[in-house]
Amino acid sequence: MNHHITTPFGRRTLTAAQIQAQANVAACPDGVTVHKWTVFRNVAAARRLLGLNDRAVAVLDALLTFHPETVLRSGEGTDLVVYPSNAVLALRAHGIAEATLRRALAALVEAGLVIRRDSPNGKRYVRRYQGGAVAQAFGFDLSPLVSRSSELAELADQVRAEALALRVSRERVSLLRRDCVKLIVALEEAEGAPGAAEPLRTRYAGIVTDLPRKPLRVELDRAAEALAAFAGELTILLVAHQNTDDSAGTPDQDDRHIQNSNPETQECEPATGLRQKEAAAGHEGRGGQAESLPTRGVYPLGLVIDACPDIIDYARDGVRSWRDLAETANLVRSLLGISPDAWREAREVMGEDAAAVTLAAILQRAEHIKSPGGYLRSLVERKRAGRFSLGPMLQALHRAKLAVADPRKLIQ
Repeated sequence: MNHHITTPFGRRTLTAAQIQAQANVAACPDGVTVHKWTVFRNVAAARRLLGLNDRAVAVLDALLTFHPETVLRSGEGTDLVVYPSNAVLALRAHGIAEATLRRALAALVEAGLVIRRDSPNGKRYVRRYQGGAVAQAFGFDLSPLVSRSSELAELADQVRAEALALRVSRERVSLLRRDCVKLIVALEEAEGAPGAAEPLRTRYAGIVTDLPRKPLRVELDRAAEALAAFAGELTILLVAHQNTDDSAGTPDQDDRHIQNSNPETQECEPATGLRQKEAAAGHEGRGGQAESLPTRGVYPLGLVIDACPDIIDYARDGVRSWRDLAETANLVRSLLGISPDAWREAREVMGEDAAAVTLAAILQRAEHIKSPGGYLRSLVERKRAGRFSLGPMLQALHRAKLAVADPRKLIQ
């Protein structure tokens, strides 16, 4: 087949990307075959590296459906040209607007994934011989998907590997944060003094507060190294203290440790100890009505958002403060069908912050709760009876979140 550079119709100029795409097709040996949907999945995975948005990928999907075979083979010439009209193509691309369709087609051409084979008048059509064989076809040539199939597979593998590495780094940081918090709590209980571990909490907070909301992998790895070193130091301190207790401890000392093991507040995040949560629940139960300050002190906002991330989807500008959480909870209340009276009663009995946390937890489990309003009223009654605490509820949500995390799913 005689290969030469073809130019676009009308005012469209011949760009460097179009020249390179046609050169790649000319250099591709005949007989190379690829599965078109395998190539498409690779393009979809690597779309950001290719400069494509989701609409452009949807249009490529639609273009591929006009090719009757599932296998694309180099050297087939006009057989790899599809020629749908814009109206038919837009319909098959789920009814996108014509202007959006034109931009998506231009993006696919500039990404070097398709080649325009324009007719003299710019229309798309096919001419056939008497036997039905294609003589000329004017439309979009899919040959670059064959010539670049290996490159596209490598780009997709790169993206998938980076996504897996990011997920592994996130999970490593999450596990280290949990370990550090519980080691600090255990060390404080061993010391028998509520404020003994305050410098350790401050150091821990200095590590985790540097992490942005959506950290990059290099930021996660840096935090993981710092947390791992910190956890190692805490382990040494705890083991040394345990050895000291084993060699010189007395029953009186053991009693003193148990009596003083529940600090009133906890500043570490994200996973505070169960003992702190129970202490906070006891404080709320004695007053009959939770104040804002104890709720904020015992349950950091980061812990709440980590356990109930769905509440963020309903926030106007994110949840950066307790005020944001309260305002978003008030909005979600109506979406869940909770009456104003039930919501007002919850805030009066639980307190503004505790009620907002409770509503965020209900939203997180909304698909398992038939009547959010009735469920909230039952929690309010349990609160009045001193039988409700936020701690176990947040812990249950956090455990459920960890239970479904499986890095192997990312490989699929």
